[in-house]
Amino acid sequence: MDIQIGRGKTARRAYGIDEIALVPGQRTLDPNLADTRWRLGSIEREIPIIASAMDGVIDVRMAVMLSQIGALGVLNLEGIQTRYADPEPILEQITSVGKSEFVNLMQDLYAEPIKPELISQRIREIKDQGGIAAVSATPVGAMKYGEIVASAGADLFFVQATVVSTAHLSPESVTPLDLAQFCQDMPMPVILGNCVTYEVALNLMKAGAAAVLVGIGPGAACTSRGVLGVGVPQATAVADCAAARDEYHQQTGNYVPVIADGGLITGGDICKCIACGADAVMIGSPLARAKEAPGRGFHWGMATPSPVLPRGTRIQVGSTGTLQEILIGPAQLDDGTHNLLGALKTSMGTLGAKNLKEMQQVEVVIAPSLLTEGKVYQKAQQLGMGK
Repeated sequence: MDIQIGRGKTARRAYGIDEIALVPGQRTLDPNLADTRWRLGSIEREIPIIASAMDGVIDVRMAVMLSQIGALGVLNLEGIQTRYADPEPILEQITSVGKSEFVNLMQDLYAEPIKPELISQRIREIKDQGGIAAVSATPVGAMKYGEIVASAGADLFFVQATVVSTAHLSPESVTPLDLAQFCQDMPMPVILGNCVTYEVALNLMKAGAAAVLVGIGPGAACTSRGVLGVGVPQATAVADCAAARDEYHQQTGNYVPVIADGGLITGGDICKCIACGADAVMIGSPLARAKEAPGRGFHWGMATPSPVLPRGTRIQVGSTGTLQEILIGPAQLDDGTHNLLGALKTSMGTLGAKNLKEMQQVEVVIAPSLLTEGKVYQKAQQLGMGK
């Protein structure tokens, strides 16, 4: 039901992940029976979690480790790893500078030109160690470096921006990326995003997207919602885009996964996103907390170093455990940020969902008090869910 904002302007109510809860059904099952496998193109993964293409999260080492564990990591082709042959001193500068100097430093460091030979080198380094080479670029970057990525043999190409659509208007002097042609020309699956609406998701699927990324501005280090005022809360955005996926599948027989991107911190957040219709999730800050992450306990967004309008910041997330502990346990913390796969399997068992498709069908209720009801002592003592 539309809500009247004022005369001449109505709005639809949208819901965030914190506002919903999952309802157990008539059966339960042993978590060991829960099947969390999913596919992206011809690649099957046991863990439906993708590490965001952010410089504080993914380098070659992390990409390889995630592949070995059963997940996936995406390397930012327009970041530190492709601007500097030795990124370590640069990462040290980023993580050691104070808050007031941070933005200017980032703009200076990211003004260093991208070196095409480093794109090829990083992809080879991942593949030579047996990892899945998934890479990300903006639409402009995809136009510039698409052939290099293809020649280097990358396995997956993510084309990402704050908002991506098939109906982009540019000045006459600028030729925009033809998404449909790009998807057709590239020898690997192309994932497109980001979007938050049924119509745009459907158009991206029709353009040939192998998967669609859903989420504008919910990320822990993203400030797009404050800077631009743009976004749709994730529960509603995912459900709308999942409806587009189902419609496209019914029309064509082609199933295009929906990936919820951003705003997810705990295992419960991941469970609720899948229940809203996501096939997988993309997360940044939870994995930036891994001891192996290149950010040294810090996390920053892809648009943070923009030379004209930064839409991100640097946050301190700390280093709370190893990558294995965060993804598959054993958990060393009690707040839902460790053993994310175990949380998903246990939730599926509690809800009686044998696989991700069944998880997408569980009952969801509006529950604004879900995270606060009965948690007075945890909040007062800053324990568990009260941290």
